[in-house]
Amino acid sequence: MADEPPASLSYRTTGSTCLHPLSELLGIPLDQVNFVACQLFALFAAFWFRIYLNPRKTSPEIRHAFATIFGIYFVIFCFGWYSVHLFVLVLMCYGVMVTTSTSNIHRPLMIVTQKITTLAFQLHDGLGQRVEDLSAEQYRLAIKVKPSLLEYLSYLLNFMSVIAGPCNNFKDYVAFIEGRHTQMKLLEVKWKLKGFHSVPEPSPTGAVIHKLCMTLVSLLLFLTLTRTFPVTCLVDDQFVHRANFLTRLCYLYIVMQASKPKYYFAWTLADAVNNAAGFGFSGVDKNGNSCWDLLSNLNIWNIETATSFKMYLENWNIQTATWLKRVCYERVPWYPTVLTFILSALWHGVYPGYYFTFLTGIFVTLAARKVRSNYRHYFLSSKVLKFVYDVVTWVVTQLAVSYTIAPFVMLAVEPTISLYKSMYFYLHIISLLIILFLPIKPQAHIQSQPQILKSVKRKTD
Repeated sequence: MADEPPASLSYRTTGSTCLHPLSELLGIPLDQVNFVACQLFALFAAFWFRIYLNPRKTSPEIRHAFATIFGIYFVIFCFGWYSVHLFVLVLMCYGVMVTTSTSNIHRPLMIVTQKITTLAFQLHDGLGQRVEDLSAEQYRLAIKVKPSLLEYLSYLLNFMSVIAGPCNNFKDYVAFIEGRHTQMKLLEVKWKLKGFHSVPEPSPTGAVIHKLCMTLVSLLLFLTLTRTFPVTCLVDDQFVHRANFLTRLCYLYIVMQASKPKYYFAWTLADAVNNAAGFGFSGVDKNGNSCWDLLSNLNIWNIETATSFKMYLENWNIQTATWLKRVCYERVPWYPTVLTFILSALWHGVYPGYYFTFLTGIFVTLAARKVRSNYRHYFLSSKVLKFVYDVVTWVVTQLAVSYTIAPFVMLAVEPTISLYKSMYFYLHIISLLIILFLPIKPQAHIQSQPQILKSVKRKTD
């Protein structure tokens, strides 16, 4: 009996168990310990990659190979035998460049799904579409030559993003590997036209240090707040019956706030890893300072101060939102908002909580659009009214987001229904009434995509 592995939750993983003693010591599940260990090792590997495999003295093939080998090792360390599914998917898709993939269970498979579909659509735009049928962004990102197998594997499985992302564009990644990334971004932002005659070689060190500090703060908040405010209290019978509605509403907000630091930690650390390798440069600001937010997955300040559901979503999981926009929202002929939320739910996985969250998000988004278009202009006549509007919409947005994402945290059907019953389904009812009875304001005229492309084509001719 002494030789049998412990049955504790922290031991359940398909990956390496060599860090099990540390998992037991910290009281943190082993899969989470493996994840952090891989990301910290990736951080050191990224610095080594940028310094010793610099594109000025190393061929792109060697950089591609090392990035791929490290990435495969990290996946095997974290997920063990299950990683075979990932490798089979990657190799199968290379031959046909399909635009769909299998169901997503682990984070690496989710990231690879994003990258495969991104690459497939960008190849489709470059090889199978007419220029005049593309938007300006689709034209810019279109790929006109099928990548080699090494480029393909490196893009999907590189150690910088295979575990926690983020998704990125193939053109940006290849430019980074070949040493053209920085110059390409400087040309895109037209830094010379902004009055800068020379820009020093941008260094990611400052950005990496800043993001690591944010990572450390997020980790401390996760280890304290998440355990202090458990989500199970939301459906505790004693709490539900003793606390009034307003108290339950406030506690829901606090619990959802306490669940955020783990996402802040994972995404900010992933961003720092990419920056440490020299990837993620986006240009210069108005003062000539380097910006390293090309791959940033969130803007914490904008999230916490969001005054609309749209603003919140635009700053949360940014790269996934961009991917959904590029592969679904901009391409489907009907109901883009509805279909994008459904695709997001399918991509996240099979837990019922995901579907509750994204289906609720459809109603909230449509209702929020109507309210904003009907009433916002009345509050823009003075600073006082605008301030009042911002305060009220901030409160409403934060409470609406907490209500919407609660099932995402709970995952299962029973606690989700119990929570929404205790909240009287208030947001569902309000959103539905707004959608049904509030008039639709006509949107401003938007320039058509073909017109945009014609102007782009004239500039490139």
